[in-house]
Amino acid sequence: MPGTQTQTQTESTPSTQRPVPWNVVLLDDDQHTYDYVIRMMQQLFGHPLERAYQLAKQVDADGRAVCKTTHRELAELKQEQIHAYGRDELIAGCAGAMSAIIEPAEHDGEDDDD
Repeated sequence: MPGTQTQTQTESTPSTQRPVPWNVVLLDDDQHTYDYVIRMMQQLFGHPLERAYQLAKQVDADGRAVCKTTHRELAELKQEQIHAYGRDELIAGCAGAMSAIIEPAEHDGEDDDD
């Protein structure tokens, strides 16, 4: 047909957004020993001894410490694992596990899982 033009449509590359990183934050409660925190950080997060010790010091001093920065599903799993870790056997009056929260990370952390 005269005067009919075919327009080509270009495919746009779909934009993929990185998931929002989440922090797993351990909360201090003064009912758990450094040994307990260090052991938990090593077992649940795979942190080496020195990093686990630094986190134990930080939660003691600041009342909180970021254990891991990751995607939301893994952050939720790690939070549940902290809550299920059990009581500190070294403290007779310890009623149970420590508490943790998850929160959106302000920036990518050093433990990000890509």
